[in-house]
Amino acid sequence: MEQGASLYRVNSEVGKLEAVLLHRPGPELERLTPQYLEELLFDDIPWLGRIREEHDMFAELLRSRGCRVYYFDRLLADILEGEEVRRDIVGDVARFTGIGRLREGDALREYLLDRSGEELAEILIAGLPKSVLDPDRFPSSLSSHVAGDYPFYINPLPNLYFTRDPGAVIGEGLSVNAMKTGARNREPMLLSYINRHHPLLGGGRAPLWYDYRNPDSLEGGDMLVLSPSVLAVGASSRTSPLAIETLGENLFARSPSVREILVIAIPPKRAYMHLDTVFTMVDRDKFLIYPGIRKEIRVYRLRKSDDPKGRGEVSSLPGLEEALMESLGLERVHLIDSGGGDRITAAREQWNDGTNTLALAPGTVVTYRRNTASNRTLREWGVEVLEIEGSELVRGRGGPRCMSMPLRRSDL
Repeated sequence: MEQGASLYRVNSEVGKLEAVLLHRPGPELERLTPQYLEELLFDDIPWLGRIREEHDMFAELLRSRGCRVYYFDRLLADILEGEEVRRDIVGDVARFTGIGRLREGDALREYLLDRSGEELAEILIAGLPKSVLDPDRFPSSLSSHVAGDYPFYINPLPNLYFTRDPGAVIGEGLSVNAMKTGARNREPMLLSYINRHHPLLGGGRAPLWYDYRNPDSLEGGDMLVLSPSVLAVGASSRTSPLAIETLGENLFARSPSVREILVIAIPPKRAYMHLDTVFTMVDRDKFLIYPGIRKEIRVYRLRKSDDPKGRGEVSSLPGLEEALMESLGLERVHLIDSGGGDRITAAREQWNDGTNTLALAPGTVVTYRRNTASNRTLREWGVEVLEIEGSELVRGRGGPRCMSMPLRRSDL
Protein backbone atom coordinates (compact mmCIF):
# COMPACT_ATOMS: atom_id res chain seq x y z
CA MET A 1 0.00 0.00 0.00
CA GLU A 2 1.41 3.42 -0.96
CA GLN A 3 2.35 5.92 1.74
CA GLY A 4 -0.66 8.10 2.54
CA ALA A 5 -3.06 5.80 0.71
CA SER A 6 -6.28 4.84 2.46
CA LEU A 7 -6.86 1.39 3.92
CA TYR A 8 -10.41 1.44 2.64
CA ARG A 9 -11.45 -1.33 0.26
CA VAL A 10 -14.62 -3.34 0.83
CA ASN A 11 -16.30 -4.85 -2.23
CA SER A 12 -18.15 -7.73 -0.57
CA GLU A 13 -19.51 -9.00 2.72
CA VAL A 14 -17.49 -12.21 2.64
CA GLY A 15 -14.09 -11.41 1.13
CA LYS A 16 -11.21 -12.23 3.48
CA LEU A 17 -11.22 -9.66 6.28
CA GLU A 18 -7.85 -7.89 6.26
CA ALA A 19 -8.39 -4.84 8.51
CA VAL A 20 -11.09 -3.86 10.96
CA LEU A 21 -11.96 -1.04 13.35
CA LEU A 22 -13.03 -2.05 16.85
CA HIS A 23 -13.65 -0.26 20.13
CA ARG A 24 -12.64 -2.06 23.30
CA PRO A 25 -15.38 -1.41 25.90
CA GLY A 26 -14.15 1.06 28.50
CA PRO A 27 -15.18 3.31 31.39
CA GLU A 28 -18.18 4.61 29.43
CA LEU A 29 -19.96 1.38 30.42
CA GLU A 30 -19.32 2.06 34.10
CA ARG A 31 -21.32 5.26 33.74
CA LEU A 32 -24.50 3.36 32.89
CA THR A 33 -27.05 3.54 35.70
CA PRO A 34 -30.56 2.02 35.81
CA GLN A 35 -32.37 5.34 35.41
CA TYR A 36 -30.58 6.13 32.13
CA LEU A 37 -30.58 2.68 30.49
CA GLU A 38 -33.45 3.36 28.10
CA GLU A 39 -32.03 6.74 27.08
CA LEU A 40 -28.64 5.14 26.36
CA LEU A 41 -30.22 2.18 24.47
CA PHE A 42 -29.30 -0.57 26.93
CA ASP A 43 -31.55 -3.19 28.51
CA ASP A 44 -29.02 -4.16 31.18
CA ILE A 45 -25.69 -3.10 32.70
CA PRO A 46 -22.69 -5.16 31.50
CA TRP A 47 -19.85 -6.14 33.82
CA LEU A 48 -16.88 -4.22 32.47
CA GLY A 49 -14.19 -6.68 33.52
CA ARG A 50 -15.85 -9.61 31.80
CA ILE A 51 -17.01 -7.72 28.71
CA ARG A 52 -13.42 -6.62 28.12
CA GLU A 53 -12.20 -10.20 28.40
CA GLU A 54 -14.80 -11.32 25.86
CA HIS A 55 -13.95 -8.46 23.51
CA ASP A 56 -10.23 -9.20 23.77
CA MET A 57 -10.92 -12.83 22.81
CA PHE A 58 -12.92 -11.58 19.82
CA ALA A 59 -10.06 -9.31 18.71
CA GLU A 60 -7.50 -12.09 19.16
CA LEU A 61 -9.59 -14.45 17.03
CA LEU A 62 -9.60 -11.85 14.24
CA ARG A 63 -5.82 -11.44 14.50
CA SER A 64 -5.32 -15.22 14.44
CA ARG A 65 -7.05 -15.25 11.06
CA GLY A 66 -4.72 -12.62 9.59
CA CYS A 67 -6.84 -9.52 10.23
CA ARG A 68 -5.23 -6.29 11.41
CA VAL A 69 -7.16 -4.78 14.32
CA TYR A 70 -7.30 -1.02 14.90
CA TYR A 71 -8.93 0.60 17.90
CA PHE A 72 -11.20 3.63 17.72
CA ASP A 73 -9.91 5.31 20.89
CA ARG A 74 -6.26 4.94 19.86
CA LEU A 75 -6.82 6.48 16.44
CA LEU A 76 -8.77 9.29 18.09
CA ALA A 77 -5.98 9.89 20.63
CA ASP A 78 -3.44 10.01 17.79
CA ILE A 79 -5.15 12.86 15.98
CA LEU A 80 -5.84 14.76 19.23
CA GLU A 81 -2.12 15.25 19.77
CA GLY A 82 -2.37 17.96 17.12
CA GLU A 83 -3.33 21.30 18.66
CA GLU A 84 -5.43 22.47 15.72
CA VAL A 85 -7.47 19.25 15.60
CA ARG A 86 -7.93 19.36 19.38
CA ARG A 87 -9.28 22.92 19.23
CA ASP A 88 -11.60 22.09 16.35
CA ILE A 89 -13.03 18.99 17.97
CA VAL A 90 -13.52 20.68 21.36
CA GLY A 91 -15.33 23.50 19.61
CA ASP A 92 -17.57 21.05 17.74
CA VAL A 93 -18.31 19.04 20.88
CA ALA A 94 -19.13 22.24 22.78
CA ARG A 95 -21.64 23.22 20.10
CA PHE A 96 -22.93 19.68 19.67
CA THR A 97 -23.62 19.11 23.36
CA GLY A 98 -24.65 22.69 24.19
CA ILE A 99 -22.00 23.11 26.90
CA GLY A 100 -20.52 26.04 25.01
CA ARG A 101 -23.63 28.08 25.84
CA LEU A 102 -23.48 27.41 29.56
CA ARG A 103 -22.18 29.97 32.06
CA GLU A 104 -19.35 27.57 32.82
CA GLY A 105 -18.74 26.89 29.10
CA ASP A 106 -15.41 28.73 28.87
CA ALA A 107 -14.08 26.84 31.89
CA LEU A 108 -15.19 23.53 30.36
CA ARG A 109 -13.50 24.28 27.04
CA GLU A 110 -10.32 25.26 28.86
CA TYR A 111 -10.46 22.06 30.92
CA LEU A 112 -10.79 19.95 27.78
CA LEU A 113 -8.02 21.75 25.91
CA ASP A 114 -5.64 21.21 28.83
CA ARG A 115 -5.94 17.40 28.50
CA SER A 116 -3.46 15.25 26.59
CA GLY A 117 -4.65 13.55 23.41
CA GLU A 118 -5.21 10.28 25.26
CA GLU A 119 -7.06 11.96 28.15
CA LEU A 120 -9.27 13.95 25.80
CA ALA A 121 -10.09 10.87 23.73
CA GLU A 122 -11.24 9.09 26.88
CA ILE A 123 -13.46 12.04 27.88
CA LEU A 124 -15.03 12.25 24.42
CA ILE A 125 -15.97 8.56 24.68
CA ALA A 126 -16.53 8.01 28.42
CA GLY A 127 -18.20 11.37 29.04
CA LEU A 128 -17.50 14.39 31.22
CA PRO A 129 -19.09 14.37 34.70
CA LYS A 130 -20.21 17.63 36.29
CA SER A 131 -17.93 16.94 39.23
CA VAL A 132 -14.86 18.04 37.23
CA LEU A 133 -15.51 21.72 38.03
CA ASP A 134 -15.31 23.21 41.51
CA PRO A 135 -18.80 24.73 42.09
CA ASP A 136 -17.31 27.45 44.34
CA ARG A 137 -15.01 28.67 41.53
CA PHE A 138 -17.35 28.01 38.59
CA PRO A 139 -21.01 28.67 39.50
CA SER A 140 -23.43 26.54 37.51
CA SER A 141 -25.77 27.98 34.92
CA LEU A 142 -29.54 27.86 35.27
CA SER A 143 -29.60 24.97 32.78
CA SER A 144 -27.34 22.91 35.02
CA HIS A 145 -29.52 23.63 38.04
CA VAL A 146 -32.76 22.76 36.24
CA ALA A 147 -31.21 19.51 34.99
CA GLY A 148 -31.03 18.55 38.66
CA ASP A 149 -29.23 15.31 39.36
CA TYR A 150 -28.20 14.57 35.78
CA PRO A 151 -24.48 13.87 36.28
CA PHE A 152 -22.85 14.72 32.91
CA TYR A 153 -21.84 17.75 30.89
CA ILE A 154 -20.92 15.35 28.06
CA ASN A 155 -22.78 12.04 27.84
CA PRO A 156 -20.85 8.74 27.71
CA LEU A 157 -20.98 6.67 24.53
CA PRO A 158 -21.62 3.12 25.82
CA ASN A 159 -22.77 1.90 22.38
CA LEU A 160 -19.46 2.71 20.69
CA TYR A 161 -18.23 -0.86 20.89
CA PHE A 162 -20.75 -1.47 18.11
CA THR A 163 -18.45 0.21 15.60
CA ARG A 164 -20.51 -1.08 12.65
CA ASP A 165 -23.12 1.66 12.90
CA PRO A 166 -21.36 5.06 12.73
CA GLY A 167 -19.64 4.29 9.44
CA ALA A 168 -19.39 1.87 6.54
CA VAL A 169 -16.69 1.39 3.93
CA ILE A 170 -18.19 0.88 0.47
CA GLY A 171 -15.66 0.21 -2.27
CA GLU A 172 -12.80 2.63 -1.57
CA GLY A 173 -14.99 5.29 0.03
CA LEU A 174 -16.66 5.86 3.37
CA SER A 175 -20.19 6.55 4.54
CA VAL A 176 -20.14 8.52 7.79
CA ASN A 177 -23.63 7.83 8.97
CA ALA A 178 -26.33 9.90 10.64
CA MET A 179 -27.52 8.11 13.76
CA LYS A 180 -31.20 7.87 14.61
CA THR A 181 -30.87 8.45 18.35
CA GLY A 182 -29.29 11.25 20.36
CA ALA A 183 -27.44 8.69 22.46
CA ARG A 184 -25.22 7.84 19.48
CA ASN A 185 -25.12 10.94 17.31
CA ARG A 186 -21.67 12.04 18.54
CA GLU A 187 -20.06 8.76 17.37
CA PRO A 188 -20.02 9.59 13.63
CA MET A 189 -18.71 13.09 14.38
CA LEU A 190 -15.66 11.52 16.05
CA LEU A 191 -15.31 9.03 13.19
CA SER A 192 -15.41 11.93 10.74
CA TYR A 193 -12.45 13.55 12.48
CA ILE A 194 -10.48 10.28 12.45
CA ASN A 195 -11.25 9.82 8.75
CA ARG A 196 -10.14 13.34 7.85
CA HIS A 197 -7.02 13.55 9.96
CA HIS A 198 -5.49 10.13 10.56
CA PRO A 199 -2.82 9.24 7.96
CA LEU A 200 -3.65 5.54 8.31
CA LEU A 201 -7.02 6.25 6.70
CA GLY A 202 -5.62 8.50 4.02
CA GLY A 203 -6.26 11.82 5.73
CA GLY A 204 -9.68 12.38 4.22
CA ARG A 205 -8.72 11.60 0.62
CA ALA A 206 -11.27 8.80 0.20
CA PRO A 207 -14.67 9.60 -1.33
CA LEU A 208 -17.40 10.40 1.21
CA TRP A 209 -20.65 8.67 0.30
CA TYR A 210 -22.74 10.07 3.15
CA ASP A 211 -22.28 12.83 5.75
CA TYR A 212 -23.43 12.52 9.37
CA ARG A 213 -24.84 16.06 9.24
CA ASN A 214 -27.54 14.87 6.84
CA PRO A 215 -30.94 15.08 8.62
CA ASP A 216 -32.02 11.58 7.49
CA SER A 217 -30.79 8.66 9.60
CA LEU A 218 -28.62 5.92 8.13
CA GLU A 219 -26.88 3.26 10.25
CA GLY A 220 -24.23 0.70 9.36
CA GLY A 221 -26.12 -2.29 10.73
CA ASP A 222 -28.54 -1.79 7.85
CA MET A 223 -25.82 -1.74 5.17
CA LEU A 224 -24.46 -4.87 3.45
CA VAL A 225 -21.97 -4.74 0.56
CA LEU A 226 -23.10 -7.75 -1.47
CA SER A 227 -20.75 -7.24 -4.42
CA PRO A 228 -18.75 -4.42 -6.05
CA SER A 229 -21.91 -3.30 -7.83
CA VAL A 230 -24.72 -4.16 -5.40
CA LEU A 231 -25.56 -3.02 -1.88
CA ALA A 232 -28.37 -4.21 0.35
CA VAL A 233 -29.72 -1.57 2.73
CA GLY A 234 -32.43 -2.12 5.29
CA ALA A 235 -35.25 0.39 5.62
CA SER A 236 -35.73 -0.01 9.35
CA SER A 237 -36.48 1.84 12.55
CA ARG A 238 -32.94 3.27 12.33
CA THR A 239 -32.51 3.93 8.58
CA SER A 240 -34.90 6.06 6.57
CA PRO A 241 -35.84 5.64 2.89
CA LEU A 242 -34.78 9.25 2.28
CA ALA A 243 -31.30 8.46 3.54
CA ILE A 244 -31.09 5.42 1.28
CA GLU A 245 -32.05 7.55 -1.72
CA THR A 246 -29.39 10.13 -0.84
CA LEU A 247 -26.77 7.40 -0.43
CA GLY A 248 -27.82 5.99 -3.80
CA GLU A 249 -27.55 9.37 -5.52
CA ASN A 250 -24.02 9.86 -4.19
CA LEU A 251 -22.88 6.35 -5.12
CA PHE A 252 -24.48 6.39 -8.57
CA ALA A 253 -22.88 9.75 -9.34
CA ARG A 254 -19.36 9.06 -8.03
CA SER A 255 -18.72 5.36 -7.48
CA PRO A 256 -17.08 3.61 -10.43
CA SER A 257 -18.91 0.35 -9.78
CA VAL A 258 -22.09 0.60 -7.66
CA ARG A 259 -25.15 0.35 -9.89
CA GLU A 260 -27.95 -0.72 -7.57
CA ILE A 261 -29.22 -0.96 -4.01
CA LEU A 262 -31.55 -3.70 -2.86
CA VAL A 263 -33.77 -2.05 -0.27
CA ILE A 264 -35.08 -4.54 2.28
CA ALA A 265 -37.85 -3.05 4.38
CA ILE A 266 -38.22 -4.67 7.81
CA PRO A 267 -40.76 -3.93 10.56
CA PRO A 268 -39.72 -1.05 12.86
CA LYS A 269 -39.34 -3.15 16.00
CA ARG A 270 -36.57 -3.05 18.63
CA ALA A 271 -36.05 -6.80 18.16
CA TYR A 272 -35.29 -6.06 14.47
CA MET A 273 -33.12 -3.03 15.19
CA HIS A 274 -31.09 -3.33 11.98
CA LEU A 275 -31.15 -5.52 8.89
CA ASP A 276 -28.13 -7.46 10.16
CA THR A 277 -30.08 -8.58 13.23
CA VAL A 278 -32.26 -10.71 10.94
CA PHE A 279 -30.19 -11.23 7.76
CA THR A 280 -26.47 -11.64 7.00
CA MET A 281 -24.34 -13.02 4.17
CA VAL A 282 -22.18 -16.03 5.13
CA ASP A 283 -20.85 -17.22 1.75
CA ARG A 284 -20.98 -16.26 -1.92
CA ASP A 285 -24.44 -17.80 -2.28
CA LYS A 286 -25.53 -18.39 1.32
CA PHE A 287 -27.40 -16.09 3.68
CA LEU A 288 -28.55 -16.60 7.26
CA ILE A 289 -32.05 -15.32 7.88
CA TYR A 290 -34.35 -15.19 10.88
CA PRO A 291 -37.37 -17.22 9.68
CA GLY A 292 -39.81 -15.05 11.62
CA ILE A 293 -39.05 -12.17 9.26
CA ARG A 294 -39.58 -13.97 5.95
CA LYS A 295 -43.24 -12.98 5.52
CA GLU A 296 -42.77 -9.47 6.89
CA ILE A 297 -40.13 -8.05 4.58
CA ARG A 298 -40.66 -6.12 1.36
CA VAL A 299 -37.96 -5.75 -1.27
CA TYR A 300 -37.32 -2.88 -3.69
CA ARG A 301 -34.60 -2.09 -6.18
CA LEU A 302 -33.02 1.34 -6.44
CA ARG A 303 -31.08 1.31 -9.70
CA LYS A 304 -28.80 3.82 -11.35
CA SER A 305 -30.70 5.71 -14.05
CA ASP A 306 -30.26 8.53 -16.53
CA ASP A 307 -32.01 11.01 -14.25
CA PRO A 308 -30.07 14.34 -14.51
CA LYS A 309 -30.31 14.82 -10.72
CA GLY A 310 -28.85 11.39 -10.04
CA ARG A 311 -32.02 9.94 -8.61
CA GLY A 312 -32.28 6.19 -8.92
CA GLU A 313 -35.06 4.28 -10.58
CA VAL A 314 -37.28 2.51 -8.01
CA SER A 315 -39.08 -0.78 -8.57
CA SER A 316 -40.85 -3.28 -6.32
CA LEU A 317 -39.59 -6.88 -6.34
CA PRO A 318 -41.54 -10.09 -5.70
CA GLY A 319 -39.20 -11.62 -3.12
CA LEU A 320 -35.78 -11.61 -1.50
CA GLU A 321 -34.48 -14.86 -2.97
CA GLU A 322 -35.31 -13.88 -6.54
CA ALA A 323 -33.87 -10.40 -6.04
CA LEU A 324 -30.56 -11.76 -4.74
CA MET A 325 -30.20 -14.23 -7.62
CA GLU A 326 -30.87 -11.59 -10.24
CA SER A 327 -28.72 -8.86 -8.68
CA LEU A 328 -25.76 -11.14 -7.96
CA GLY A 329 -26.02 -13.13 -11.18
CA LEU A 330 -26.43 -16.45 -9.38
CA GLU A 331 -28.44 -19.43 -10.54
CA ARG A 332 -29.41 -20.15 -6.96
CA VAL A 333 -29.04 -18.68 -3.46
CA HIS A 334 -29.61 -20.44 -0.16
CA LEU A 335 -31.52 -18.70 2.61
CA ILE A 336 -30.61 -20.62 5.78
CA ASP A 337 -33.09 -20.36 8.65
CA SER A 338 -31.54 -19.47 11.99
CA GLY A 339 -32.48 -21.53 15.02
CA GLY A 340 -32.63 -24.65 12.88
CA GLY A 341 -35.97 -23.38 11.56
CA ASP A 342 -37.72 -23.95 14.90
CA ARG A 343 -39.91 -20.93 15.60
CA ILE A 344 -39.29 -20.70 19.35
CA THR A 345 -35.56 -21.44 19.17
CA ALA A 346 -35.10 -19.02 16.29
CA ALA A 347 -36.88 -16.20 18.15
CA ARG A 348 -34.78 -16.76 21.28
CA GLU A 349 -31.50 -16.91 19.38
CA GLN A 350 -32.41 -13.91 17.23
CA TRP A 351 -32.81 -11.87 20.44
CA ASN A 352 -29.30 -13.04 21.36
CA ASP A 353 -27.94 -12.03 17.94
CA GLY A 354 -27.83 -15.50 16.46
CA THR A 355 -28.26 -14.04 12.98
CA ASN A 356 -25.63 -11.32 13.44
CA THR A 357 -22.67 -13.15 11.89
CA LEU A 358 -19.35 -11.62 10.85
CA ALA A 359 -17.77 -13.22 7.79
CA LEU A 360 -13.98 -13.57 7.92
CA ALA A 361 -13.82 -15.25 4.51
CA PRO A 362 -16.26 -17.00 2.16
CA GLY A 363 -17.99 -19.65 4.26
CA THR A 364 -16.24 -18.70 7.53
CA VAL A 365 -18.11 -16.69 10.15
CA VAL A 366 -17.83 -15.55 13.77
CA THR A 367 -20.85 -16.09 16.02
CA TYR A 368 -21.75 -16.19 19.71
CA ARG A 369 -21.30 -19.65 21.21
CA ARG A 370 -24.63 -19.40 23.03
CA ASN A 371 -26.63 -19.66 19.76
CA THR A 372 -26.17 -23.41 19.47
CA ALA A 373 -29.02 -24.23 17.09
CA SER A 374 -28.09 -21.54 14.57
CA ASN A 375 -24.42 -22.51 14.73
CA ARG A 376 -25.25 -26.17 14.20
CA THR A 377 -27.42 -25.30 11.22
CA LEU A 378 -24.65 -23.25 9.61
CA ARG A 379 -22.22 -26.14 10.00
CA GLU A 380 -24.73 -28.49 8.37
CA TRP A 381 -24.65 -26.13 5.38
CA GLY A 382 -20.86 -26.40 5.20
CA VAL A 383 -20.06 -23.08 6.89
CA GLU A 384 -17.07 -22.89 9.24
CA VAL A 385 -18.32 -21.38 12.50
CA LEU A 386 -15.86 -19.71 14.88
CA GLU A 387 -17.53 -19.20 18.24
CA ILE A 388 -16.83 -16.49 20.82
CA GLU A 389 -18.19 -15.98 24.30
CA GLY A 390 -20.83 -13.28 24.61
CA SER A 391 -22.55 -13.39 27.99
CA GLU A 392 -21.71 -9.71 28.60
CA LEU A 393 -21.15 -8.46 25.04
CA VAL A 394 -24.70 -9.43 24.11
CA ARG A 395 -26.20 -7.19 26.81
CA GLY A 396 -25.75 -4.21 24.50
CA ARG A 397 -27.99 -5.90 21.88
CA GLY A 398 -25.41 -6.65 19.22
CA GLY A 399 -23.28 -9.50 17.87
CA PRO A 400 -19.94 -9.97 16.07
CA ARG A 401 -21.01 -8.06 12.97
CA CYS A 402 -22.27 -5.15 15.08
CA MET A 403 -18.94 -4.99 16.92
CA SER A 404 -16.81 -4.61 13.79
CA MET A 405 -16.34 -2.02 11.07
CA PRO A 406 -14.44 -3.67 8.19
CA LEU A 407 -11.87 -1.33 6.69
CA ARG A 408 -10.45 -3.69 4.09
CA ARG A 409 -11.39 -7.04 2.56
CA SER A 410 -9.76 -9.05 -0.19
CA ASP A 411 -11.68 -8.99 -3.46
CA LEU A 412 -13.42 -12.21 -4.39
